[in-house]
Amino acid sequence: MTRVPSPVPHRSIAIAPRRPARRPRALALLTGTLLAAGALGSAGAGAEPAIGGSSDADYGNGCVVTAGDKARTMDSLRSHCTAEQQDAIYRGAVAGAAPAGVTDGWVVRPAYGTGLAPLAWIGKTFATGPDGGTLTNRLSVGVDAWPATIYRTASIADGAPAWALDYAPSPTPQVYDEIREIVPGVWLGYSWWRQADQDVLLLAFALTD
Repeated sequence: MTRVPSPVPHRSIAIAPRRPARRPRALALLTGTLLAAGALGSAGAGAEPAIGGSSDADYGNGCVVTAGDKARTMDSLRSHCTAEQQDAIYRGAVAGAAPAGVTDGWVVRPAYGTGLAPLAWIGKTFATGPDGGTLTNRLSVGVDAWPATIYRTASIADGAPAWALDYAPSPTPQVYDEIREIVPGVWLGYSWWRQADQDVLLLAFALTD
């Protein structure tokens, strides 16, 4: 397993503080957060060690990426990796393969989202080929909803290739996710709220098949 040295300081992808919902738009934002795994911040960029989709790496303090152990990698993302480590893992990964079929999902930050999201959202169901396809979100009430299209494009976070999950067909077309396969069968990504003047980061999430 490769020991990843401490990254050069950089402006990580930060999530803005939670604000009370005071306007209809804020209520729509919260709904999009829970149902589309998608919610508040701005993106930064920085050079990080390359990980790809099949290597092992140790980021320190229990944050590990293990190609042969999806459960350990997911546990690291959820319980051990800092926001800076999550961002480094994402930037070091390639787009990889698109998810296919049923996936389980978790919000990995912000902290309040990790507890709230499972009350509404538990993953995504993909119908994809090599170039992408479509998806729906798995809701905790036992139905799939919030459709989106998936295709490869440049990441909002750093401009490198990623899989876009575009919610234009859904009730919240402003929501836009991007993911990369950090090890086979595990995807890490961000959910954004797209506005005319900026793209606002809502949360970071992870999927596994």
